[in-house]
Amino acid sequence: MVRTRICLAAALLAVGLHAASAQTAAPAAPAPAATTAKPSKIKLTMEKLKAMKAQWHANKPKLKACRKEVKQKGLIGDDRWFYISDCMTKT
Repeated sequence: MVRTRICLAAALLAVGLHAASAQTAAPAAPAPAATTAKPSKIKLTMEKLKAMKAQWHANKPKLKACRKEVKQKGLIGDDRWFYISDCMTKT
């Protein structure tokens, strides 16, 4: 009987402390304001990558020149893809 009361008291104390800490927690940061970032710089999706590859496959000589520029600049990751995409759209 005493053990049950002690466990019950401990459980109520733990729940009370959890609720109190949740109430005193810092408020969440406000949502960031809408930015005017270029849509192409937000994130590469699989659909966009497939479209880029199809465009580049259609124009291999230009792609070769763009890849050469990327190597000279030493770009990696998404920066590399965005640079090649911009390079391929130039005339």
